[in-house]
Amino acid sequence: MSPRESRGRLRDALTLDHPYKAMAWLGEDIATKPASQVRCRTEVIDEALYHHRRSLFGELSVAFFDTTSLYFEGQGGAALGRRGYSKDFRPQLHQVVLGIVLDENDRPIASFLWPGNTADVTTLLPVVERLRRRFGVRHACVVADRGMISVSTITALEAQGIDYILGVRERTLREIRQTVLEDDGVTVPLVIPRQKGETNLAANHVEVAGRRYVVCRNEEEARKDAETRAALIAGLERKLAQGDKALVANAGYRRFLSAPAGHGFAIDPDKVAADAQFDGVFVLRTNMKLSALAVVLRHRNLLAVEQSFLVAKTLLATRPVFHRTDAAIRGHIGCTFLALLLRKELLDRLAAHRAPMPEWQHIIDDLLDLSVVEVEQDGRRAILRTAPRPSIDPICRALRLTLPPIFQEMPTAPRTQAPQ
Repeated sequence: MSPRESRGRLRDALTLDHPYKAMAWLGEDIATKPASQVRCRTEVIDEALYHHRRSLFGELSVAFFDTTSLYFEGQGGAALGRRGYSKDFRPQLHQVVLGIVLDENDRPIASFLWPGNTADVTTLLPVVERLRRRFGVRHACVVADRGMISVSTITALEAQGIDYILGVRERTLREIRQTVLEDDGVTVPLVIPRQKGETNLAANHVEVAGRRYVVCRNEEEARKDAETRAALIAGLERKLAQGDKALVANAGYRRFLSAPAGHGFAIDPDKVAADAQFDGVFVLRTNMKLSALAVVLRHRNLLAVEQSFLVAKTLLATRPVFHRTDAAIRGHIGCTFLALLLRKELLDRLAAHRAPMPEWQHIIDDLLDLSVVEVEQDGRRAILRTAPRPSIDPICRALRLTLPPIFQEMPTAPRTQAPQ
């Protein structure tokens, strides 16, 4: 039997049950050295891939970390499937929390899974611990958003000598409202080019009792925030004219209301003015000695993690998840992580060849359209290949792949004589 015939029989024998079993196998726990440690196969693969390419790209210097949620159609796994704060706006469904770490080149290096009711604030330290213990990362700066920050987290990071740049909940911390935002220090402008237009920022750093903050104001976002608040206040005035009882349950309205002398509700000008001070403002906390602009630029790279989540959910169709076991769920999401890594590698190689990146769906459609067929006529056999569509050629060049010829004549199978 020829290799081609073997592949054909294997393809015909595969059913939908086989990839499901393969994903469950990927997500199974296995014993590793030392024997006391048990990890699933996807974690072992993450670590092996990182160590394989570490000599090529240097030691990890920055780790960008963020989380999202993926919802289930069904109950989900025994431990992973839980109801929690859904970032997909599916609070009625069970979900799992997914975390991804990118390096300074926006390349995925590790993924993490937690039950769906896990709070973001509890995820950062386990990530740092695994990076140090399993990936051998000692001096990387951890960059994360405001959902990860807490007093205990910062205390632990500083005790371990780990650099960090973390977003701050500026509206809820008194020190930020009363001290940091009131500082009138010199701001430094920063213009960041975009595909369409540019982003204008202004940043300055403020130190309070040895704690370093970087305050940044985005002029475009400030204008949007002011317009949104003006529209909300206008709607609130119309509602007040109709009666104020229905306003209590509306959190957007309630933050601008007060009850003077206990007689009904009215718009509080002081609350409106207090809200205006946050227009376009975000605050970062860091223990690094970088300039304020460098801190802001490094934190903005978190957008790459959000983009990875968007790619995973839409282009790679990671959710909804239909698996019932924790192992299958881990394997399913582990395959998505590998797909993100391969996609990033493809983007980098296309960029190195200065080739445009086709639409992802066009790549999938063109690959599905690329096929070969075996024909036989007059005792002669040949393999015919379809012509590649537009996106295939630049990809083959970037990956240094050569497609088989359009026409390839095959040797004729020798005839066997019938036994006499």
